[in-house]
Amino acid sequence: MNPLNHVAIIMDGNGRWGLKYKNSRNAGHKAGLNTVEKIIKETIRQKINFLTLYAFSTENWKRPKKEIKYLFSLLENFLLKRIEELNKQNIRLKIIGIKRFSTKLNKLLNLSEKKTSKNKKLQINLALNYGSKFEILDAFKKIQRTKENVSEKNLKKYFQTKNIPDPDLLIRTGNTNRLSNFLLWQLAYSEIFFVKKLWPEFNENDYNKIIKKFKNIKRNFGNI
Repeated sequence: MNPLNHVAIIMDGNGRWGLKYKNSRNAGHKAGLNTVEKIIKETIRQKINFLTLYAFSTENWKRPKKEIKYLFSLLENFLLKRIEELNKQNIRLKIIGIKRFSTKLNKLLNLSEKKTSKNKKLQINLALNYGSKFEILDAFKKIQRTKENVSEKNLKKYFQTKNIPDPDLLIRTGNTNRLSNFLLWQLAYSEIFFVKKLWPEFNENDYNKIIKKFKNIKRNFGNI
């Protein structure tokens, strides 16, 4: 049975769910937060140590400004209301991506990271303004500046995922079968599950079925 240490999730389908059921993409984003909370609880119950959630990509800036503003207001409210509880639950929050947001949100993100930095039960990596191509190119540029040898070990020192183990498992909801510039390096040997359900429809039972399948997959890592 395969050990499971790190799950990564592309939470796709909020907007489509909102339009389908509420005639509002923003309603879908709000509903998606409920799924986030359910999956966090189940991740803790399953004793998984790392959970990485793709919340906002570098390409998402192309979306309507009103939708982006709503997304960030949802995040601000979530952190203001829940960071104390996450801290009490021994959960660590880490942001991967470039913090180029409002002064208020940047301050709140930094405070949340600092407040939870010593927690050990679960580390949630929130990918915000994250793009894997940028991450890899930026790491190469830093190696050039330091004049270090180009090696896998040296390159990974400059990734935003430094000190985070690569995901064992990637789940993408929303009936879309692509990686969308997410953890391209880190997912090299991850098991990938594409799910037809939209993110607000995804539940603990779906999650547990995937975990069970993962644990029984024969993983060769290039061997026979």
